[in-house]
Amino acid sequence: MDAQTRERGPSAEQPQRAKEAPKTSPDQAHDAKDSKPAKAPSLQDRLREHWLVASVGAIVLLAALIGGLLYWLQISHYESTDDAFVAARSFSVASKVGGYVTDIPVTDNQHVNAGDLLAKIDERDYRIAIDQANAQVAVAKANIANVQAQIVSQQEQIKQAEAQLEQAQAQLQFSQEEFARAQDLVEKGAGTVQRQQQTRSDLQAQQANTERAKTAVTAAQVGIKTLQAQLEGARAQLEQSQAQVDQAKLNLQYTSVVAAQSGRVVKLSGAKGTFVTAGQSLMMFVPDEVWIVANYKETQLNDMRPGQPVEIRIDAYPGRKLTGHVESVQPGSGTAFSLLPAENATGNYVKVVQRVPVKIVVDSWPADLPVGPGMSVVPWTRVR
Repeated sequence: MDAQTRERGPSAEQPQRAKEAPKTSPDQAHDAKDSKPAKAPSLQDRLREHWLVASVGAIVLLAALIGGLLYWLQISHYESTDDAFVAARSFSVASKVGGYVTDIPVTDNQHVNAGDLLAKIDERDYRIAIDQANAQVAVAKANIANVQAQIVSQQEQIKQAEAQLEQAQAQLQFSQEEFARAQDLVEKGAGTVQRQQQTRSDLQAQQANTERAKTAVTAAQVGIKTLQAQLEGARAQLEQSQAQVDQAKLNLQYTSVVAAQSGRVVKLSGAKGTFVTAGQSLMMFVPDEVWIVANYKETQLNDMRPGQPVEIRIDAYPGRKLTGHVESVQPGSGTAFSLLPAENATGNYVKVVQRVPVKIVVDSWPADLPVGPGMSVVPWTRVR
């Protein structure tokens, strides 16, 4: 810009720029018109353009809200816990008598019924014990017969002694009468002193005979009492021998270890040919009667009562759902019955929500599900 233009000012500058600016052709003008920035679409235009997507989204959102509400309404009636396990009164199976194992007809994890044979102990020694006990019974019976015969003989001796006593008493009475007559005759002067002395001597002899007869009767009676006591002892010996026979027969039965109830054999340790002592474990046994122990928080027990229905899912079989009911609630927390209960009477006490075991009984265990103690389950108890 020259000095003359600057002196004219801005008004003089604009015509000058207009002259200097290049002229625009009609095509360029049309392109410039088309290149004007387009106006942004409104929200209504966008909704009108994407109405299908918006409708689907609204439906999905509404369905999610309704589903969440229904789910919340459903689970609000239940109390659940993942601290729950299958429980059973499993126990050790042992032989009551010792001996060599001759047969183990079961295997690990095998299901058996009540009365099925689990193990067999060598029974030969116990059959011999039965024979010995039977021999003792025979000896006791012979002793009884012998004592009974002695009692019969002693009773005859008593009869003889009593007869001799009666005879002695009769002779004594005669001697007393003879002495009295001789004494009377001497006093009247019709008898002799020699006759009087003779009758006195006979009287004294008969008195001695009578005393001996009485002693014999007493001794015979004492003897029969002794024999009766021996008879009682022999009968007691017979009962003892018979009890030994019964015990020997029972021990023979104990050589067959049978299942007391239906269940499964686990942890089999006995083997054929091994020697076991009385009480030694041969295997573990899990009965068919199993239940669930759910350790609910104490804050979940407000509405829980026996008889309430329970839905159960087993972690090992997630696709199967079982039903059951609450049988009982333990009157105390799990720690209260532990070996070392917690001592809360301390200065640094921290309150912890306790868990209370709840016993749940399954209505019907499926036969195709091998369920045992310790398996994890998730119960849902309907409390409202």
